[in-house]
Amino acid sequence: MSADTPRQPPEQPLIHPTAVIDPRAQLHPTVEVGPYTVIGPQVQVGEGTRIGPHAVLKGPMRIGRRNQIFQFTSLGEISQDKTARPEHDTRVEIGDDNTIREFVTIQRGTLKQDGLTRLGNDNWIMAYVHIAHDCIIGDHTVLANMTTLAGHVTVEDHVVLGGATLIHQFCRIGQHAFSAGGAGITRDVPPFLVVQGNPAEPRGINIEGIRRRDFSADDIADIKRAYRAIFMSGLRTDELRAELADAAARSAHVRGMLAFVENSKRLVQKSRSED
Repeated sequence: MSADTPRQPPEQPLIHPTAVIDPRAQLHPTVEVGPYTVIGPQVQVGEGTRIGPHAVLKGPMRIGRRNQIFQFTSLGEISQDKTARPEHDTRVEIGDDNTIREFVTIQRGTLKQDGLTRLGNDNWIMAYVHIAHDCIIGDHTVLANMTTLAGHVTVEDHVVLGGATLIHQFCRIGQHAFSAGGAGITRDVPPFLVVQGNPAEPRGINIEGIRRRDFSADDIADIKRAYRAIFMSGLRTDELRAELADAAARSAHVRGMLAFVENSKRLVQKSRSED
């Protein structure tokens, strides 16, 4: 074979001889599996995904393409909810291009919701992160070491959660939000916010994050105005709509912030000492 001849993919996945793979699992021929890893039935793993040693993958679970799954992860296990049963029709879905580091746990959904725990695409999930049942994670997020999500949490796109962030069940974290390390989030966090503390409180908007994503100066000005109106003016929801009418008319970002606030049942709040 000449140097210019493209390499053909192997006919079988590159599985270490000590790995235990159930014959009912479906692995693309380009998948790599490290020593002592266990993969159960009803697990599908897509093209180019690499699974390190001593990982445990249980189904039903579908994993997409080009994921890097490091050693000692536990993915697809039955959830820690007391109503969960192995025979329930629940599952985990993991998209493409994710990095899942050591000791990460992602657990199946429950029948209390849609039976689904989902991780989107291009996420950076660092060591010891726990993603509980029925959580929905978007795309391009960073969950730093020891971040813990209780059940039914939604994390939207481009969110960054600092190390050891704790999120209460049923909370929603809006796109481009940022939590400082050690934050205890017990309420919904609207898009673009920075939150800090336990319980977490708003500290402004995620200027650095949105600048890095090429938001314009006008976009940033509108987001700042919306933040001040929502968290510093004391206006009611109907008054907020009037106050931000012009900004909302020209900015999808402001419209998104308003919609988030209107749909939230428990919005993060500033402490009275900061008013």
